[in-house]
Amino acid sequence: MYSVPDQTGKLAVVTGSNSGTGKEAAARLAGAGAHVVLAVRTPEKGERTRAEILARHPGAALTVRRLDLADLGSVREFADGLIDEGDPVDLLLNNAGVMAPPKRMTTTDGFELQFGTNFLGPFALTIRLFPLLLAAQAPRVATMSSGLANYGRIHFDDLAWEHRSYRAYMAYAQSKLADLLMAGHLAAIARDRGLSLLSAAAHPGFTRTNLQTAGASLGRDGPKRSLLNSVTVVPSQGVTEGAEPLLYAATDPAAANGGYYGPGGRFGLVGPTTAVRIPRRGRDGATAARLWAEAERLTGAALPAARG
Repeated sequence: MYSVPDQTGKLAVVTGSNSGTGKEAAARLAGAGAHVVLAVRTPEKGERTRAEILARHPGAALTVRRLDLADLGSVREFADGLIDEGDPVDLLLNNAGVMAPPKRMTTTDGFELQFGTNFLGPFALTIRLFPLLLAAQAPRVATMSSGLANYGRIHFDDLAWEHRSYRAYMAYAQSKLADLLMAGHLAAIARDRGLSLLSAAAHPGFTRTNLQTAGASLGRDGPKRSLLNSVTVVPSQGVTEGAEPLLYAATDPAAANGGYYGPGGRFGLVGPTTAVRIPRRGRDGATAARLWAEAERLTGAALPAARG
């Protein structure tokens, strides 16, 4: 099991931390000494998670705050609350997401649900927390992508899947490719501006969480098994292992700015964390820059211009 380095004195924000990889990452960061902000859509569930983590790590420092990545107003409110307190953010783990709702759904702001929740929300959160990140000594932003990003395409002519037939998994793949492009472009910005910030991406392989069933059940009367959860012959792993690529990106001294980390075992679906190859579309700098500019326009969140 990956051993998280000492995080004493650090403030970590983990989105989607009331279940799955986010909950595991939050618990292990708290166990390593970080003060962890559990950024969750439902505070009541967050409080239950807090109690569970405290039972696992008595004395851990944990704060529950509401954050709905499908609502840019909620993102702004969450970030403003942290900015008002003024504490530097050492670690931002963009973990939360939704996967493959069976029909096209939209966010509060009218974006396709997966593109809005998985990419635009985390983008806006990262930008709005940027002053607190830069106030930290060695800040990191770790963003969860997916192996399905390999199959994604950025459809600039129809990012919201309004003008063509909605395909749940391809919309998901687009959102996760967008996450990968965001992480890489943020790394390039940090490098070009001489910032101490490190931006890296991760994917969990095939990790058994409620992500697949929760997404597949949206808009239905009851739980629904997803295509991925219906496959039994593909190797899979639990959240203990599945959270480790994200934890590695967020904490390991060997993690590189612009790096991408995932399981190194069978088919890249399970196993110990290793550096993995970024797919060709995820390395396209021109696409990343164009997507970044479009995300700024859509969210109203933008970095200040570089000085000099």
